[in-house]
Amino acid sequence: MIPRRAKSWLTAIIALCVVAGGIWLGLGSTRSIHSDLPALAPESGKPTAPVKTQTSPESIQTPTAEVFSNRVVEYHMDVKLVDGNVLQGTQTITWTHPGKKTVSELYFHMYPNAFSSADTTFMKESGGKLRGDVMPTNGYGSMHITEMKTEDGLSLLHRMQYVQPDDGNMKDTTLIKVRLPKPVKGGESITLHTRFEVKLPKIFARMGTADHFVMAGQWFPKLSVYEPVGTRGRTTEGWNLHQYHGNSEFYADFGIYSVRIRVPETYKVAATGFPTQQAVVKNGEKVYQFYADDVHDFAWSASPDFVYAEEPFSAPNVPGVRIKLYLDPAHEDLKERYFYAAKAALSNYSKWFGPYPYSTLSIVVPPKSGNGAGGMEYPTLVTAFGADDSTPGYDLERTVVHEIGHQYFYGMVASNEFEEAWLDEGFTSYAEDKVMEQEYGLIPNLPVQSGLITSPASLTQDSWKFDSQNQYAANVYTRGKLVLLGIEQQVGAKTMERILSTYVKKYRFKHPTSSDFQKVVEQVTRTSWTDYFNQYVYGDGMADFAVEKITINPTLKDGQTLYESSITVQKKGSEYKKVPVRIMFEDGKTMTKEWDGSEERITYKLTYTSPVSWAMTDPLYTIVLENHHMNNFLKAGLDEPTKSRWSMSATKLIEAIFGSLSW
Repeated sequence: MIPRRAKSWLTAIIALCVVAGGIWLGLGSTRSIHSDLPALAPESGKPTAPVKTQTSPESIQTPTAEVFSNRVVEYHMDVKLVDGNVLQGTQTITWTHPGKKTVSELYFHMYPNAFSSADTTFMKESGGKLRGDVMPTNGYGSMHITEMKTEDGLSLLHRMQYVQPDDGNMKDTTLIKVRLPKPVKGGESITLHTRFEVKLPKIFARMGTADHFVMAGQWFPKLSVYEPVGTRGRTTEGWNLHQYHGNSEFYADFGIYSVRIRVPETYKVAATGFPTQQAVVKNGEKVYQFYADDVHDFAWSASPDFVYAEEPFSAPNVPGVRIKLYLDPAHEDLKERYFYAAKAALSNYSKWFGPYPYSTLSIVVPPKSGNGAGGMEYPTLVTAFGADDSTPGYDLERTVVHEIGHQYFYGMVASNEFEEAWLDEGFTSYAEDKVMEQEYGLIPNLPVQSGLITSPASLTQDSWKFDSQNQYAANVYTRGKLVLLGIEQQVGAKTMERILSTYVKKYRFKHPTSSDFQKVVEQVTRTSWTDYFNQYVYGDGMADFAVEKITINPTLKDGQTLYESSITVQKKGSEYKKVPVRIMFEDGKTMTKEWDGSEERITYKLTYTSPVSWAMTDPLYTIVLENHHMNNFLKAGLDEPTKSRWSMSATKLIEAIFGSLSW
């Protein structure tokens, strides 16, 4: 999922003005130094006007024999949309025990119950807000299992119990335990038949209804993941169990989905996978049949207003895929921009990370009123942001590119987003920036983005243990991305591409951890990365290199005045190799040193015919993991009260600006 970016450029402009103004004030000189100090890259111009193309009818496909995953679960579901906001469904689920120990219970996620009251764990942690969206008044929804029985017809309703392993909140009903009448041994399978009903909430937090628009995400009783020994570093097998939290997203096993969807006859349906037959209209009802395999979720959306368009696409690592658009009418004229963004994303990601193995990719553009469902990823289906502006900027493309990136790091690599969300969001944000720069010329303002990280935290902590949604987003999205860029800076772009392609190839259709990724980095580079990962991944480290002081002593030698300048640079944060230090003298001469950052501080002693004017660490902002840039620069001779006044006031101003902006 992508966080709101509406205010990011405003942040960049304001912060740039403050920093530039501060440097000008500190220099106290009319002499231009623009050639010596960096400027942040501006955004390029708006996209060109789209060209209209004819749409094609929706294609029908058949499953292939190729198997990519272990297919632990198989779902056969039939769901009907009733009264615009109620789902009545049946489910036959077959689970094959992937471990060795005998199990006596199954666990199901009941995600819609996160919106059943103000007292659920999700609502209490989020405060009824997510990514700028607010839970609508009286917009609650819920899920109820009305029947669950074995193949022998034995009812299991009395064997159900809601559990709260994370916080003990008895009013949270997002995880349910089902005690089995007969234990299941390793390698055995069990089949259960279920009836359930979902009252969809008014659209909020990825799912619900808005007018005639329906977003059915996390809409069915979904089996939790049973992890065998070795999965994600486990030494003892068992269930991975978590409630639905304000920050957390999802984690599930791969399987097969065969889903019949029944909607009013005027509705069009977008879904994970592909239709296996043409929709049939009968008695005022339209019936769709969808199929998907080697996926770990199934989502669908419906609306009578969708404008449908479809195009085939192939590339060297995309043998053939049908790109399908389900557009809100407000964005009908923008479909070529959606198609181009999707093709650019697929062609680049498949080149960098390996083949896209699915035959479809669907993009849903919600109406303005359904924006709470926007900017979200599901297997082979993504949602863009709501169709508000008829002439949107690059946020249109950025959202599509980001969500398609999730097809790899959420979809195929399938990280545990409850516990290590950065393995999805951070990696996807890194890849998104690469595509946006290559295809659209948009260069990210990394110094400003790192400056937003005012409260760094471990990337491997559980998603609900971050202090706030802002802290979660700043770390999981931005800091996670910067950690990858920090590796790239040290090994080079080509080696980084090899690291990521090796990682994705090795863990496609598996569930890797941060430790697994570290091992790949070390395997490819043949170097230990323990210190780096301990500081920036497992720890809460950020770099902070400051010019601590400058002293100048004039001396007379052979009738000539020389200046002995002493520049002390201090390491105030975590380690980082290759710290550049630029020193400028009053006569305009510049000198650049490179410090390995291994000691607490270093002092450069220089004798020259001109005194030092100023010094600056990381003058080109190459240390992507540095979040305190205000102390990088120091002017010689600036009296301490003035220096302190400037540093404190400017820092507080920037912190106030960053603190007022939400993700």
